Amino acid sequence: MFNLAEMKDTIKIEPSGFRKKKAQAITDEINRKYANKVLQDVGLCIAMHDILYASEGFIHHGDGCSYVTVHFRLVIFRPFVGEIITGKIRSCNQEGVRVTLGFFDDIFIPYHYLQENSEFNADEQVWVWMYDENEMFMDLEETIRFRVESEQFFDTSPSVRPKKEGVDTPDLSANSAKQAPYSLTNIELLFLRFEWCIDVMAPSC
Repeated sequence: MFNLAEMKDTIKIEPSGFRKKKAQAITDEINRKYANKVLQDVGLCIAMHDILYASEGFIHHGDGCSYVTVHFRLVIFRPFVGEIITGKIRSCNQEGVRVTLGFFDDIFIPYHYLQENSEFNADEQVWVWMYDENEMFMDLEETIRFRVESEQFFDTSPSVRPKKEGVDTPDLSANSAKQAPYSLTNIELLFLRFEWCIDVMAPSC
């Protein structure tokens, strides 16, 4: 679920950070720049893991900031396809169930990946698994286990319209819809409440 990704970047350290130790100042700036950001085809950045190399800082004339070339590793959230993860139900609609891990919410289980004989209760806005004559409600905040079937990256940077009268204009409306830059899709629900297994499915558990 978590991986390490090697990166190389030039890190800007403001004069206010000069009183810190060099490693701490670099760490703070890298975390400020990368933490909770999605890198295309890499994953969700959690935090800096370690510094592999840092050059001497050099100062540009005019701004007084120190610029350091840093080779470092980031902790990345990117589950592999087939991995089994535990999460909580965040919301439900007729299309399926949205799951959260606390730090990551863009996980969606389509309705056809739910248990067989599952129905959507429009009044309660939850899915219900009909097991024999029992109604098993998939309540919000319920802990579940699921298998990752696929992932999706989406470039959320503004596109550029064709030139009009010699001027390039960013097309901010092209990606105006709130599309998550990284999401887990086609999730297969494997296991619901442990109590259900004990109370209802005891013969098979």
